[in-house]
Amino acid sequence: HLTLLKHLKESSMREMLLSALKSYYVGHINKHIANVEIYLSRSTGIGEHSDIIASMDKEIAEIGKYDDRLSMILKYLERKQIDEEKEKKPQSK
Repeated sequence: HLTLLKHLKESSMREMLLSALKSYYVGHINKHIANVEIYLSRSTGIGEHSDIIASMDKEIAEIGKYDDRLSMILKYLERKQIDEEKEKKPQSK
């Protein structure tokens, strides 16, 4: 029973950490999307950014960075968890 309880705690902690990391990345993606939307809708009112295209490119690069990290979690860490769960379940015919 102790082993099962330990596994449940570790599994729960793993899920909580992965969920927090995904939320963190999605938050950053949304922030940078909002910045791009501001450039697109109010580009004349942004005085400190004389090169709007370069500024938007930086925002797009940030979106790509966090999207890539989110994809890595989904592809390698959550996929691993699903595969491990499938291996533990007995095959029924």
